Amino acid sequence: MYSQEDLNSAVAAGAISKDAADALRAHVASSRDAVPADAEHFRLITGFNDIFVSIGVVIMLVAMAAIGDAIWSSNDGPSPVSAALVAGTAWMLAEFFTAKRRMALPSIILLLAFVMGTFLTFVGLIIATLNDVAPNDTLGMLLLAGSGLLTAGAAWLHWKRFMVPITIAAGTAALAGTAIALIVAAIGPDTANIENIILGLVFAVGLVIFGFAMRWDMSDPTRETRRSDVAFWLHLLAAPMIAHPIFALIGVTEGENIGALAAVLVLMVYIGFGLVALAVDRRALLVSALAYVLIALTFLFREFGAVELNFALTALVIGSALLTLSALWTPIRRAVVKGLPADLKTRLPATA
Repeated sequence: MYSQEDLNSAVAAGAISKDAADALRAHVASSRDAVPADAEHFRLITGFNDIFVSIGVVIMLVAMAAIGDAIWSSNDGPSPVSAALVAGTAWMLAEFFTAKRRMALPSIILLLAFVMGTFLTFVGLIIATLNDVAPNDTLGMLLLAGSGLLTAGAAWLHWKRFMVPITIAAGTAALAGTAIALIVAAIGPDTANIENIILGLVFAVGLVIFGFAMRWDMSDPTRETRRSDVAFWLHLLAAPMIAHPIFALIGVTEGENIGALAAVLVLMVYIGFGLVALAVDRRALLVSALAYVLIALTFLFREFGAVELNFALTALVIGSALLTLSALWTPIRRAVVKGLPADLKTRLPATA
């Protein structure tokens, strides 16, 4: 199975002509019942061998972590030896399964293991050398920010070597954590309402990441290159960072009795998320906010007397809405995009 990136690479190398590549794309699209361009494809599994290799990769990484724990056993935090062994093993395995075999799912697992292993290595070293530093101290936040910055640098090196699309999102997450930790250290971790401040920072950073994702998306409106996959993972990162602070402010996370007004606000926000998702042709916002909508609808059905069937009715409404939206995504999206400015429409994916 060949990806769009493989076809573009073949054209660039002169293996096939551009006309032949376009003809192949058209043939595949027609043979697949003309799947629309806004179906939001991304490469994850090309065959069962991806799953088979992924299982082996996970087992290998767990083994390396266990060996590291045997070498450096500590109850004060993550073992830097375990984390370093996991990160190093992930890089070495990526040299074969990513650089040579170009296997999607194993590459994603190896990238996440490398980034997390790198971060936990620095955190473990900090805790081991500075036992008197608490994570909520100003110095602790500064050291945490430093770990995030170094992890972002490691992710950049991984991107330059392997160019796995999720790497940009992983590095961006590290930079986002660095920025939030630095701001919290500046204002003081013991500041009143620090939790609400952190929620506001997460929301602001989420919006920045969403804008960054749109920059990648708009550079490839036809979604034929690796840039589209990079944007997909960035949207997946930004969505919960945008959704959670909003619903936490509404009060959904405080308990089941959220109140009728809060429940209605949740539904209104979700509709707004839906319009944005349709406009940019990304479903991450809808998925990230789904749990909050389930809570809101469950409360509303219970308030209207459907106590015994509230969960069933909630699942029925949400399931029906999602399936209907999926089936009619293209015509609904066409109507939404039609009302956008002309210069913006040309930079968004086509409404086939």
